[in-house]
Amino acid sequence: MHIDIQQANATAVNAIQAAQPVLKGIGTAIDVVPGMKKNLILHAGPPITWEKMSGPLRGAVIGALIYEGLAKTPEEAEKMAATDKIEYSPWHEHDGVGPMAGVGTASMPVRILENQTNGRKTFCTLNEGLGKVLRYGAFSEEVITRLKWMETVLAPVLKAAIPLAPQINLKNMIAQALQMGDEVHNRNKAATSLLIRELAPAIVKTDFPTADKAKVLEFMHSNDHFFLNLSMPAAKMMLQAAEWIEGSTIVTTMCRNGTEFGIRVAGLKDRWFTGPAQIVKGLLFPGFSEEDCNPDIGDSAITETCGIGGFSMAAAPAIVKFVGGTVNDAMNFTRKMYEITDGESQAFQIPNMEFRGSPLGINLLKVCEKNILPQINTGIAHKNAGVGQVGAGLVNPPMKCFEDALEAYVEKYCKDE
Repeated sequence: MHIDIQQANATAVNAIQAAQPVLKGIGTAIDVVPGMKKNLILHAGPPITWEKMSGPLRGAVIGALIYEGLAKTPEEAEKMAATDKIEYSPWHEHDGVGPMAGVGTASMPVRILENQTNGRKTFCTLNEGLGKVLRYGAFSEEVITRLKWMETVLAPVLKAAIPLAPQINLKNMIAQALQMGDEVHNRNKAATSLLIRELAPAIVKTDFPTADKAKVLEFMHSNDHFFLNLSMPAAKMMLQAAEWIEGSTIVTTMCRNGTEFGIRVAGLKDRWFTGPAQIVKGLLFPGFSEEDCNPDIGDSAITETCGIGGFSMAAAPAIVKFVGGTVNDAMNFTRKMYEITDGESQAFQIPNMEFRGSPLGINLLKVCEKNILPQINTGIAHKNAGVGQVGAGLVNPPMKCFEDALEAYVEKYCKDE
């Protein structure tokens, strides 16, 4: 089989460039997420069973079952989670993404994004903030109470406000945030501020009680990561445009479930390639050590896959105060990522590099040939269920993912040559 890899990859990169993700609204997962069921729990990363789940993912599952009313206590939830009454599936197989443990269930409100170029949609839950939250595996009463408030107050207010606001093109908003010092993975201060600027007047115009509207605005203002749950599904949508282009070696998914790291490749439809999740190196909160850290977890590496996050650290030198390293490191990480990508983003430009477009289109062949792994910055979850976040740092995928994907690519496309 003769495949013009260069042409296939150009087609994939062009499709990513052409995508236009806009915020369409808020819905309930059971009503809008493809394939969602009442007993289904969506999670970050590649497929995994309860037996292999790490502490934070187990903790998030326990909390989710309590939140849904399927269990009353953590002990009851843990027993139920191990039975065939509960099903598990990756968010990525349902057109969505989830940060850290990434758990999504039927009753949870989700953001709905739509690609203006083809009408396809992506989904993500609302961001809870930092610390002891469900996505880091915490499931205390405080966590469940906050989730219920998000379901009954935050989501309805936002749902009513979005149609009253100007259309929010997330690609344009991300581009602007990059020029204001964000990389929209672990630094979302500018992007969250831009979002509030668009939504605040619309929120005020809704008919909800003043106290509810004030609390919504205060919640968004107090959570600099509020935009993360938009940058992720926006990146997912852009990469989704390159699935599944025959012969392309462009990586369309990078994600982790706390046990394994998984990737998918444009020309290898529906196939997962996995390796062991790595320990994140970075800055830990006081009182914690590396022994407390769970291996890498979450779907947020979709941002790096799309050329932002760790690939655009040069645009956000202040990020090193959160994840570690130096400003020179941030610049060098971005420079190095150009060596394993096939294009440069037309939308996402980096001021510190003469407005050069961010590295876009991870090429499986270049990763393996040059032995350069994608650079990811991320949060760190405690290895035990129920504790929460303990820090943030830098990490790379295992090379095994890429080597296995290359072997599969050769088997599919080159066996007759």
